[in-house]
Amino acid sequence: MQNQIHELAKTLPPPRKQNTACDACRARKVKCNQIPGQDKCQHCLSKNYPCTHFIQQATTEKKRNAAAAKRPRTLSASSSSGQPSSSRLGPAEHMAASSHPGTAHAFQSPGSHLPQQVHLPPPHAITPDTQTRDLLTYIFSPPDPSPGNSQVNGSTHIRLGSSPSPAAYAEWGPLAHRLNEESFRIEFALDLVEVFFQIVHSRLPLLNPSQFRTRMHYSLYSTGSQNGSTSPSNPAGSTVAQQQRTRNSTSPLGGQSAQQRPLHPALVATVIAWGAKFSEHPLFIADRHSNGGQSAFAKVLINRARDLAEDMKVHRVPNADHVVIALLIEPLQSQSLEDNAGFHGFWLGSAIRLLLDLQINHKSVMSNIQDPEARGTMIFAWWMACLADAYRSVYYRRKPMLDDDDYDIDFYTVGPVPPDIIESHAPQPSPREQLEFLGYYRAAHALARIARQMSRQLWRPATESDGIPADVLTNFMSMLSDWRDEHLTHVGVPSNFEAEWDFVSAVTACASDATYHIMWIILCNALDDFGIREVNDVARAGTPEAMLPQHAQIEENKKKVMNEALHGALRIAGLAGVLATNGYLRLDCAVMHVSCIQAGMLLARLGRPEVSNCITGLEQYAYAYEECADQAAEIKRIYKQALAGDAEFNHMAGAQPRPGTSGEGASGSGSAMNVDQPVFGAFP
Repeated sequence: MQNQIHELAKTLPPPRKQNTACDACRARKVKCNQIPGQDKCQHCLSKNYPCTHFIQQATTEKKRNAAAAKRPRTLSASSSSGQPSSSRLGPAEHMAASSHPGTAHAFQSPGSHLPQQVHLPPPHAITPDTQTRDLLTYIFSPPDPSPGNSQVNGSTHIRLGSSPSPAAYAEWGPLAHRLNEESFRIEFALDLVEVFFQIVHSRLPLLNPSQFRTRMHYSLYSTGSQNGSTSPSNPAGSTVAQQQRTRNSTSPLGGQSAQQRPLHPALVATVIAWGAKFSEHPLFIADRHSNGGQSAFAKVLINRARDLAEDMKVHRVPNADHVVIALLIEPLQSQSLEDNAGFHGFWLGSAIRLLLDLQINHKSVMSNIQDPEARGTMIFAWWMACLADAYRSVYYRRKPMLDDDDYDIDFYTVGPVPPDIIESHAPQPSPREQLEFLGYYRAAHALARIARQMSRQLWRPATESDGIPADVLTNFMSMLSDWRDEHLTHVGVPSNFEAEWDFVSAVTACASDATYHIMWIILCNALDDFGIREVNDVARAGTPEAMLPQHAQIEENKKKVMNEALHGALRIAGLAGVLATNGYLRLDCAVMHVSCIQAGMLLARLGRPEVSNCITGLEQYAYAYEECADQAAEIKRIYKQALAGDAEFNHMAGAQPRPGTSGEGASGSGSAMNVDQPVFGAFP
C-alpha cells in the first residue's frame, strides 16, 4: 500500500511554492503564473516587463525595504549604456522619469551574473489629484524610439524638464510633433472629447455630457493647482490635497461644486482614447496614412488608458467612477479572443464584480441613492453589464457570471424625469422615444435570459461529449420563436426605413434585429459541432438512426434550425449592407461586429454570395477595430473553400439546404424588412 502511494505521489505535480510572486506582479497585486521552463511569468511576458524577484529574495523586513528601494520596477537595461530598454512603462514609472530629469543612473546588482539595471528615484504616480494638464502630458507623450517598439504599445518615458524633439513623434505622422505644445494638447484633447460624445455616447450613454464638459474645462483652465494636486512641479500638493479632502468631507456639498470636482484621470484617458478611434483630425489622418491605414497613435492611447486604469486599481476598488471606466474600456480594446494584449472580457468581469460589491443588484440599495443622476447612471451601468455578460457568454462559449436570481431590479423602475431637470430647458426625449427606450431594454433582457440558458446548457463538457438532448433543443426553439412573436416587431427593423431615422435609431434597431437572429446561427453551430444526444447514443451502439422513435421529429427540428439560421444570416447580411452603404459601421463601437462574423461564417460555409455584405461590413469595422480585417479575410478564405467543395458540415450535413434555397421559408420570414437590394458585389 505504501509503495502504491509512493508511486502515485511521483505522478502528482510539485507542490505550489508560496510567496514567489515577481516584483511586477507583487506591485500590481495580480496573480503571478510562471509556466515551468520559462524565464518570465505570463504577466511579465504579456507586458514585456523584466521578471525579477528582489523583494522575495529579502528575508528580513530590513532587507525587504532595501530591496523595494532598489528594484527596477518595469525598467531594465539590456546593455552597459544604462539606457532604458523598450519595456513598457506604466503611468507611475512615466511620472517618475519625467519628474527627475537626469537622475536615472545604472547600477550593478550584487550578483555579477545579473544584468545591469536602471535605478529610478521614488515615482510620482498619477492619482485622482493629478492635474489634468499633467495627465495630458503623459497621455500625449511621444512613443518609445527604441528598437522593438512595434511590440510595445504602452506608455513611454519622457522628461518634463526638456521638450522632446519633433523627431520623437515621427512614428505618429508628420503632424504629431505639435503634441509637444501644451496649448495644442488641450485643444486636441477637447476635440477628442467631442468626438466621443458625438459618436460613442449615443451607443454607451454612461456619462453626463454637460457635466463632463464643464468639469473638463474647469480642470484645464482654472488658475492654480487643481485641488492641491500632486504633480512633478508640486511635490507638496499631497498635503494640500489631504487638507482639501478633509474640508470637503465636513461640508454638506462636499466642499466643491459639481463643476469643480476633478475628473478621474483614467476616465479622461478612456474618453480621449475612444475619441481617437473615430477622430478625423488631420493628425490622425496623417498617422493612418503613414501606418498602412491604421492609427499607431490611437493604439498607444488605448493601451495607456488601460494601463492607467490598472495602475489606479480601477478593477479592484468599488465606486461609481470605476464601474463606468471598466464598462467603457471593455468595448474600446481589441475584440479578438486571440489577441493576448486585449484582455478580452477582463474589464466587463471587473465591472460586474464592482457592481456586486456596491450591491447595485439590490433594489433596496438602488432606491436609496438620492442623486437622480447617480441612480440613473448605476441602473444603466447594471443593465449594460448584465446584457453584455449574457450575450458574451453565448457568443464566445463561456459560462455567464450572472444568473436570473442574482438581482431583483429592473430597468423600468426608474422614476420620471425630476422637475428641476425639466425646468432646466434641457432637451427632453419624447414619450414615443421613452417608450421605445423602455421597450428595447425589456426585449433585450428577455433575450439575454434565453442567451444565459443556452450558455449553461450548450457550453458544458457533458454536452460537448454526448450531444444536445432533443428536449433541450425543442425548448430553445420554442423560446426563440416566442421572443420573436412578442418583441421583434417592436424593437427590430420595420418593413422600411423611415426618412427621419438617424444613426442611433438605425444602429439600435439593426443591432436588436441581428442579436435575435444570431441566436439561431449559434444554435445551428452547436448542433453541427455536438449533434443530438439521442442520435449520438444509437450511433455509438451501432444501431441505425431510423430505429430511433423520434427520428423524424429530430430531423425536422434540425432542418428548421438550419433554415432559421440561414434566414437570420441573410437578414444580418442585408442589415450590414444597409449600414455599410451609409458608412455607419465605420462609426459603430463593436455592437454588430459579432453578428457580421457569425453570419458571414455560415454564409461562407454554404457558399452564398451574400457573404460579401458581411465582408464589406467587417472591412468597414476595421477602420476602428484592426482585427476585423483579419476576420474578413478568414471569411473570404472559407467562402473560396466552399466554392471548391472543401467546406463541409458535420452533424448538420443532412440538414444543409439545397442549392437555390434562400431561407425565406423560415417561420420568421413574415417579419422581414425591405433590404432586398443591397449590393452583393463580388470580391477578390
